[in-house]
Amino acid sequence: MIFITARFRVKAEDADRWPEISRSFTEATRAEPGNLWFDWARSTEDPQEYVLLEAFKDDGAEAHVGSDHFKQAQRDLPPHLEETPRIVNFQVPGEQWSELGEMAVD
Repeated sequence: MIFITARFRVKAEDADRWPEISRSFTEATRAEPGNLWFDWARSTEDPQEYVLLEAFKDDGAEAHVGSDHFKQAQRDLPPHLEETPRIVNFQVPGEQWSELGEMAVD
């Protein structure tokens, strides 16, 4: 799978509304055949920062970047951001989360 983490620094006046601002992009991405997950989390230290965790089957990310909803997001989302999002992506085996054995729950 292709695993991607991105940090989005949202303008202060839009930070509370970011889930709604990004909703159509989020829902369309989650509906893609190659998408495994697409989850937003708000930083507990910086209320203007959202972290996106997303994963695609190996061939899914290319289709995602070429999709109409991605192109629409390229137009719609940047006006709400303070800076270009930062990203890390890598390929890992499997298509699901593994258990954290060091914190196993009995």
